[in-house]
Amino acid sequence: MVVEYLTFDVPVSERAEWLRHEELHWSRFLESQAGFVRKQMWEDADDPTAIHAVIWWESLDAWHSIPKVELARVMAAMGEHERDAALSTFNVIRDC
Repeated sequence: MVVEYLTFDVPVSERAEWLRHEELHWSRFLESQAGFVRKQMWEDADDPTAIHAVIWWESLDAWHSIPKVELARVMAAMGEHERDAALSTFNVIRDC
């Protein structure tokens, strides 16, 4: 299992609209991908502008097998709401 951890900087005043677009475009797209397990969106308790997307994949290969052209299509659909993210990757070594 692999966890993709993305951190987005989203002003609080734009959060509701951004989350609506993120759900409509990115979440629906990811749910249709082979190897996708689940996704959660977290608000940072210490920084209200930091939103974390935590995405579980069956494997790194499954995650990386998504064609770049499809990713670009989702990014374009997000339009002005698309944001760059800081990315971290974690391998699950124990799940209780």
